[in-house]
Amino acid sequence: METITWPDFEKVAIRVGTILSAQPFEKARNPAYQLTIDFGPELGVKRSSAQITALYTPEQLVGRQVVAVVNFPVKQIANFFSECLVLGALGEGKDIILLQPDQAVANGSRVA
Repeated sequence: METITWPDFEKVAIRVGTILSAQPFEKARNPAYQLTIDFGPELGVKRSSAQITALYTPEQLVGRQVVAVVNFPVKQIANFFSECLVLGALGEGKDIILLQPDQAVANGSRVA
């Protein structure tokens, strides 16, 4: 595994946001949801495509706080523009288990 420096890590903006909506992403190659996430007044609302359909339903996602990288360039996936990368751990069978704070924090809070 390649090591990084502290300045490398500081370039990655990892923030907490709350999922406002989750819709099935019909045009994605692999099963995914289109998420709308509130990152607070500084960053606003961002959208993300997330391949998390194996373990989560849209109803389970709305209102959940998640951790995401918010300073990647926008990525077009089919007809959708993903503005952030929601983070998760690879579970059994490579299913994604979402990372989240164990206590509620303000949307936009930095991960440090």
